[in-house]
Amino acid sequence: MERVSAFVGKYWKIYLVAAVLCAVCDRIGTVRVNTPIGTFTFFSLLFTTVIAGLLGQDILKVFTVEESETAGALVLVVLAPFMAKMGVSAGANLSKLVAVSPALILQEFGNLGTIFLSLPLALLLGLKRESIGACYSINRDANLGLTTDIYGPDAPETKGTFSVYVVGSIIGTVFISLLVNFVIQLDVFHPLALGMASGIGSGAMMSAASATVAEAYPEFGEQVLLMGSMSDMLTGATGIYMGTFISLPLTTKLYQWMSPRIGKRAAKEEK
Repeated sequence: MERVSAFVGKYWKIYLVAAVLCAVCDRIGTVRVNTPIGTFTFFSLLFTTVIAGLLGQDILKVFTVEESETAGALVLVVLAPFMAKMGVSAGANLSKLVAVSPALILQEFGNLGTIFLSLPLALLLGLKRESIGACYSINRDANLGLTTDIYGPDAPETKGTFSVYVVGSIIGTVFISLLVNFVIQLDVFHPLALGMASGIGSGAMMSAASATVAEAYPEFGEQVLLMGSMSDMLTGATGIYMGTFISLPLTTKLYQWMSPRIGKRAAKEEK
């Protein structure tokens, strides 16, 4: 208990600002913006993320680097009650999960599709072997550990993974909220498919994405949140194996084939 009190006393600013931001953004509530292509929905989580980012060391400097890193580690603690709620919902809807379990498993292989989109773009932008680490996964903590273990901390592949890790930490929630809103307007995917797709291996991004889908399809609201949480849990459990045995070797092979053809400038520099 003394350690907890000392921790709170040292980082009191984090808790105070978090409480104020939650109160203010909750007061703002859900904002819907009508556009020619449809209605975009923005939750208080998005506003909280943007404002908190502005308070960091790079812009308004309200927080020190140490405080920012500590706040990032506390995200998992904040998400724990939400994940517990999803676990209770999963138990109550076990039959539904069993019915869609093949789809939940197969959607893991759908994550490989992003490699074929991101790797050519990375090569066209002039990236070299950094593109392997940047494009083989969503690049969260486990993926960063994987590339560090395989290639070493100073390898270009690890630098690529770390770059996406940092960018995802800063704007990941904002990006996924905008992306999901856009995909919803296309009206080509079933709400439960969008719920499954929300589970990408990041709790914060999954929460933002699944909540947006649930708001757009209230009749599927609880099921969407359930699919998102289960998909996210499955991605977290199997993602490291998928990266080790499939996506990382696949990305490496594609890089070796694409680099001489697309990344001509990068290939010349490597020689």
